[in-house]
Amino acid sequence: MKRMCTSLMLAGSMFAGGQAMAEGLLQWQNNSLTYLYGKDFQVNPRIQQTVTFEHADAWKYGDNFLFIDKIFYNGKDDGGVGSNTYYGELSPRLSFGKIFDQKLAFGPVTDVLLAMTYEFGEGDTESYLIGPGFDLAIPGFDYFQLNFYQRHTQGARAGDNVWQITPVWSYTLPVGKSNILIDGFMDWVVDNDSNSKGDYHANLHFNPQIKYDLGKALNVGEKQLYVGVEYDYWSDKYGIKDSQYFKTDQSTTSFLVKFHF
Repeated sequence: MKRMCTSLMLAGSMFAGGQAMAEGLLQWQNNSLTYLYGKDFQVNPRIQQTVTFEHADAWKYGDNFLFIDKIFYNGKDDGGVGSNTYYGELSPRLSFGKIFDQKLAFGPVTDVLLAMTYEFGEGDTESYLIGPGFDLAIPGFDYFQLNFYQRHTQGARAGDNVWQITPVWSYTLPVGKSNILIDGFMDWVVDNDSNSKGDYHANLHFNPQIKYDLGKALNVGEKQLYVGVEYDYWSDKYGIKDSQYFKTDQSTTSFLVKFHF
């Protein structure tokens, strides 16, 4: 029942978003393609190339974010999915401030939302997340979101009442004739002692990107072409507890090129 309710809420949000776009209620949207190359990954093969499509938008009653990774393993197949795989997340949020046409602001909070995420891909990856979200006004940041989710993890990793805290941010730093953009997210799956099966361990995934606005520097378009790096730290990756027999604590840096359209 929990899975069905969450699925319906996700579907309803996206349907409403589609209706709003059809009625001209879309406020803004942005799409991008990113190429990543990195080494020293854990659990999966150590060398990976990734092509990522991202979509973000805001509409009359909330906002949406979607990304899909196509991951290629170099030199060694993954035991579960072979030489390549895919993974994605769909994250719609419904704004109570927009829905009720009220200013829900207190302290640094500028809006209160219902945040949802659907995680999908090959293998044992499916999860449904739902909980409160907050938009924050923090000096210097382009935006800062703080979402609290209850995770409903499917398959062999299933566990109930596991909470995840997810901040998302963007910060622009002027440098010479261009800018450096620092943005990213953190997924912190907190204590899961209530999970009697113990198959999905608490974990922390920290994933910032540091990017130079090359398009602005070359006078070919601001906020369109970036080069830089992505740092990926993931303790107890995939909720698998790190041990001396199987290392799951990941710390790796990838080169990236990102194009917005």
